[in-house]
Amino acid sequence: MSKIPPPPDNHFDFGFEKVTANEKTERVTSVFERVASRYDMMNDLMSLGIHRLWKSRFVESLPLRQEGVYLDVAGGTGDIAQSIHRRLKSFGIHGNITVSDINPAMIEVGKKRYPHLSWLLANAEELPLEDNSVDVYSIAFGLRNVTQKERALQEAFRVLKRGGKFACLEFSHVHAPLQKFYDFYSFNIIPKMGEWFANDRESYQYLSESIRTFFTRKELLELMKQTGFTRASYHTFTGGIVALHTGYKR
Repeated sequence: MSKIPPPPDNHFDFGFEKVTANEKTERVTSVFERVASRYDMMNDLMSLGIHRLWKSRFVESLPLRQEGVYLDVAGGTGDIAQSIHRRLKSFGIHGNITVSDINPAMIEVGKKRYPHLSWLLANAEELPLEDNSVDVYSIAFGLRNVTQKERALQEAFRVLKRGGKFACLEFSHVHAPLQKFYDFYSFNIIPKMGEWFANDRESYQYLSESIRTFFTRKELLELMKQTGFTRASYHTFTGGIVALHTGYKR
């Protein structure tokens, strides 16, 4: 597996700003500390509930493995992991499901809701897990908030077992006919929702900006291939608003 170099100037996108690695990690942590208690409610409001459909399709794409080890990274308050739990249970399958997140505030909210899940306070760039120990690695709407995304992909590859699946659901770049409406909604409506319902315009301004500075679908696909993932592919939902990237460790 070839190493993917960091940005040449060692500065990273925080929305439309350029900041150091440490500053980005600290500021993203601060954003999610502020939004933790209303995170799920705001997801419903901002997406008009459509995020539930995207996440359902995402979870359905994950393999069913008896006694499988499932790791949901940047898992926040645990909604994806809980959906995995319910799906496995519906098929009579037992799995070991862990939610990993860098933010203690998000984890505390999640632990109260889903105490039956395992929780891990960790940075996606440096997971405290053994090599070849995970069957399924999932990350939904979290990769764009990671400071050094290339390292996170390398960590995903490292912890996956041979034949293990990587799955990333993330906001993407919309198809051209939707662009003007999507930009207006992102930069006018979403920050106002943050101000009205969460008393936090700044955090939701950042979330809108972070989508624009994230990799294109093809860029992320290429990074996955460089990392070593095989059968790497993607497909989009809702006019390109989100994309699901998948790959396997050979």
